[in-house]
Amino acid sequence: MRNADRLTAVLGPTNTGKTHLAVERMLGHRTGMIGLPLRLLAREIYDRVASRAGRGAVALITGEEKRVPARPRYYVCTVEAMPLDRRVDFLAIDEIQLCADAERGHVFTDRLLHARGRAETMVLGAETIRPLIRRLVPEATFIKRPRLSKLAYAGTRALGRLPPRSAVVAFSAADVYGIAEYMRRQRGGAAVVLGALSPRTRNAQVALYQAGEVDYMVATDAIGMGLNMDVNHVAFAALRKFDGHGDRALTAAELAQIAGRAGRHMNDGSFGATPESGPIPPEVIEAVESHRFPPLRRIFWRNGQLRFASLKTLLASLDAAPPAPDLLRAPEATDHLALAALARDERIARLAANPDAVRLLWEVCRIPDYRKIMSDAHVRLLARIYRHLMEDGGRLPDDWVASVLARLDRTDGDIDTLATRIAHVRTWTYVSNRADWLADAAHWRDRARAVEDRLSDALHDRLTQRFIDRRTAVLMRGMKGGGRLATVIEDDGAVAVEGHFIGRLDGFRFVADAAEARYADRALWNAAKRALADVIRRRAEALVGDPDDAFAIDGRARVRWRGAPVARLVAGPSPLAPRIALVPSELLAAPTRARIETRLARWLAGWIEAAAGPLRALATAELRGAARGIAYQIGCALGTVPRRGLEGLLGALDADDRKALARLGVRLGRESVFQRDMLKPRQVAARALLWTVHGGRARVPPVPPAGRVSVAADAAAPEGFYDAIGYRRLGPLALRVDIVERIAAEARRLSRAGPFAATPMLGGLAGCSAEAMGALLVDLGYHRARPGEDGAPRFVAPPGAARPRSPRKPAKASDGNPRSQSKPKPPARGKRRARVDPASPFAKLAALRSAP
Repeated sequence: MRNADRLTAVLGPTNTGKTHLAVERMLGHRTGMIGLPLRLLAREIYDRVASRAGRGAVALITGEEKRVPARPRYYVCTVEAMPLDRRVDFLAIDEIQLCADAERGHVFTDRLLHARGRAETMVLGAETIRPLIRRLVPEATFIKRPRLSKLAYAGTRALGRLPPRSAVVAFSAADVYGIAEYMRRQRGGAAVVLGALSPRTRNAQVALYQAGEVDYMVATDAIGMGLNMDVNHVAFAALRKFDGHGDRALTAAELAQIAGRAGRHMNDGSFGATPESGPIPPEVIEAVESHRFPPLRRIFWRNGQLRFASLKTLLASLDAAPPAPDLLRAPEATDHLALAALARDERIARLAANPDAVRLLWEVCRIPDYRKIMSDAHVRLLARIYRHLMEDGGRLPDDWVASVLARLDRTDGDIDTLATRIAHVRTWTYVSNRADWLADAAHWRDRARAVEDRLSDALHDRLTQRFIDRRTAVLMRGMKGGGRLATVIEDDGAVAVEGHFIGRLDGFRFVADAAEARYADRALWNAAKRALADVIRRRAEALVGDPDDAFAIDGRARVRWRGAPVARLVAGPSPLAPRIALVPSELLAAPTRARIETRLARWLAGWIEAAAGPLRALATAELRGAARGIAYQIGCALGTVPRRGLEGLLGALDADDRKALARLGVRLGRESVFQRDMLKPRQVAARALLWTVHGGRARVPPVPPAGRVSVAADAAAPEGFYDAIGYRRLGPLALRVDIVERIAAEARRLSRAGPFAATPMLGGLAGCSAEAMGALLVDLGYHRARPGEDGAPRFVAPPGAARPRSPRKPAKASDGNPRSQSKPKPPARGKRRARVDPASPFAKLAALRSAP
């Protein structure tokens, strides 16, 4: 490795002045080049070097931006974009520990092993890479740089208690936005920094923070490199991140890289956690404070000596094994994946038929996917670019590029929409920097940069509007001063205090918005409580004076007033006596709460009377002995009781008891005893609700549609539900109990003649097929008999099924003839039997019934 004796590794934690040292060393040489990890940092260093050496002497080269004067002496670049064919006296690589990054590490490793300056080479980074540099570059010399300021752990603090000049770090855009929204409400706002933002947008957000317009920043780990800010404290809102493969805990070295943003130059800094992240482990705290971390074991490598004889040889060279045990073959990067995908395209494979065509395809595959999703859409874009370059004279059509940029040149939409457009434009900014791909590359480069700048400015405006609210300071002062705050409540319940949205009023309950619910602040709650006191009092007065039709009950047993939930029904001493429980609200004073409860109790009594009046009548009727017991059980069961549980009481009824129960709507059926008026649709729905409430269940199961006497039984329905609403499960169906009585009566009639088949009349009553009718009869206690000559199933009654109508009167002994139990009663004396036309349908039906 040539010139290895000139490589110097300057290692140490953040805030040691390593980058500053490299810039000074470069300016001490006649020519130089520095590779930096981020375009953002490259732009910052470019401005610094240009201010010293003049813009005519400095080139800026990144994937998306090239500013190359006629005779540059110094090159400031991103690591990937370094023009290594330009020989310079001094060469430096910053953040060399990124050799261990799975996505970009192979590029940094290549620079470590092969990039050299004629007079001096310097790599800058963390101490963790020292052993690997020593083994891979034995002649290297090392300089250790101590941190200029102290970094100390400050414990766990709630977001509302963070000191000014703090940065809060999260690892997803959703968390960043949620925290920034909270900081807007509590502290007037926060700057926002994410990796998905364009450099121009990030710079604008950082400028807001640096200018003191906001005292807080909310960011992802994008602030870990390349951003030099006046941060005194870094708070971790999460200690885990998704790294593209899975969710994992951050390493101590990663935490230190981010926490090191706190305390710049000689100013000490601190780091800590929020309650949402949980405490930082003691061993990690000690490692961050002392800057001692386990050394890197291996770094990523990819073959830099690619062969372009054919697609096959190019892919094979990319898959070459590392030459040393300290090197780990890098995972397939996006350019490698894109090449493999395009190689499977027959049209692309035919075009890439010679080394120059293969080399061009590789250059196309290296176009970045700034959306970071490596989707089919990106591969299709690369394929189209390559086909144009191969088939259209080596240039991209101007009309195509113009149409793409025109579609992206729109500043409407939300934050995510603008960020997505910027990612698309950055791809075209990269393409426009290839002068050999466009007829007028300078024009398209300026056009793409102008579109990106407009979108970036629009995104900055959206972020500022959403996450920075200078009026919040006025709100905070008003809360502390105890003055009267101007409160507005919209028709939809939205509550604004001093023009600041703080949540919604739902009935008598104040509901903060999503961010507020997660990071609730007691001071803001007290402001809402004070501001809403008069509104709550007026609402309570309106509720007490409203008629009954202003109230309703929903499927969760919640009592709604004018559509807003104000209470819920809870179990009482019996199903017909539920209680009212108001929705918890700190806004209701005790006297007001009592008046609301009294009004709702009066409404509930009226609702139960209308929905279950027949059962209330049963409970208060003057009944004796067995009849009273039957009425009690019907009431407890919400209107229906299986007959088999009442045989003893039924046997004790006399004629007067039966008449009294009949007058109260009670039917004494062979299968069930029920109150017939409680089978009406409104009563069925009320029974379902009362049964649900009494059982302490969360949601009322669906009831059969109004008027339907037979429905398919829901397997998910809770045990006992159908009985409670006056239906009975038979086979695959749930049938209303009065229909069950009719079916049972018809089945008994048919069974008197011996084995019988399910008739159309039975099927019509049940509303089901013959097969389902068979299961229904089995559930009624009938047994399957030998099929008839037509193959249809036959059924016989169980022993004792033909029981008497009244338990009080014993039935006559059977003579063995099935017809003997169904002889028509002789006409009363003195009355003549009506003559029947022997040709009429009724005569034919009578003959069929009397046939053996």
